[in-house]
Amino acid sequence: METTRLPSIISNPQSNIRHSVIWLHGLGASGNDFSPIVPELGVQEEFGVRFVFPNAPQIPVTINNGMVMPAWYDISEMDLMRRADADGIAESSKVITEMINDEIEAGVPASNIILAGFSQGGVIALEAGLRFPQPLAGVMALSTYMPLADQFPNADTSGNGGVSIFYGHGEYDPVIPIAQAEAAQQFLNTAGYQTDYKRYPMEHSVCPEEIGDIKNWLLSVFS
Repeated sequence: METTRLPSIISNPQSNIRHSVIWLHGLGASGNDFSPIVPELGVQEEFGVRFVFPNAPQIPVTINNGMVMPAWYDISEMDLMRRADADGIAESSKVITEMINDEIEAGVPASNIILAGFSQGGVIALEAGLRFPQPLAGVMALSTYMPLADQFPNADTSGNGGVSIFYGHGEYDPVIPIAQAEAAQQFLNTAGYQTDYKRYPMEHSVCPEEIGDIKNWLLSVFS
């Protein structure tokens, strides 16, 4: 996977850009997946938020018979915690780190940038966000897990040890069982990170209640 910028869906405010949200989609999806949610969040104009929805690279995915599709890293078996594609995760995290730096170079301070992701995208959001050397505004992890948790820095040695983390997950998720979210939450707490963890009566998706909670979290982070 080449370390280059990714084609992205970008939604700019009419006002001056003061904040940025980089939002990563899940396996087989695209940057268009979450862009329709922007108006529902109600923060774009008030806080001058640029939303960036990058498209993952097209790569073969082992668990899908090697089919080429948008993916942040390879998945080799149904048990997502086994044989994690550490190299692929690292490569995608590097690309997203470069995108954060692009926002900073464009004039948005790191402390005004949120990194968000759903499913596979959430893995990368946590990986890149908690390892970023400058404090970010927040990290949003939706319906995701932490396959490389044992390699994460503790909060006291992370550049983002005090970052605000929103973690939402469906209680009936058949793709990433709720137990994996609970394990990630326990790790983050034990490592010293502060998370706003919420469960919802849904499967591997988002729901109106979660969108409302995301809106409230964004308001609290940007205010």
